[in-house]
Amino acid sequence: MDMNLILLVVLAAMLIFMFINGRRNAKKRQELEQERRTKMVPGARVMTRSGLFGTLVAFDAEDLTQPARVEIAPGVVVDMHAQAVDLAPEESAAADEPAADDATETPAGDTTDEGYSLNGERVEKLPGDDDTKN
Repeated sequence: MDMNLILLVVLAAMLIFMFINGRRNAKKRQELEQERRTKMVPGARVMTRSGLFGTLVAFDAEDLTQPARVEIAPGVVVDMHAQAVDLAPEESAAADEPAADDATETPAGDTTDEGYSLNGERVEKLPGDDDTKN
């Protein structure tokens, strides 16, 4: 009988913990969503869920059925599902990491506009590019 009482108390404690923890996580998610909505204004730097960066042109935080308009290049504006657009990662995180240009210097005489980069290696031409066209 004592073992059943101990198991019941442990089960009750676990349920109470799960309830409190779930409410705390829900509150954090709600605060993050509210912060996101206040920062999603035209001109904000955004990133789509697929990793495409751009500048927000139009976004209706109240009606997520309306598409968000994102400028991905000068003069190129695309309509995207509003939930597929999120704020871009903070610039401060990129400033903490060393720049890739500093880590790898180009040798003298090497120009960056010649050839292509394929899987991180320099190649003269891409596969499928034939100089002899019929």
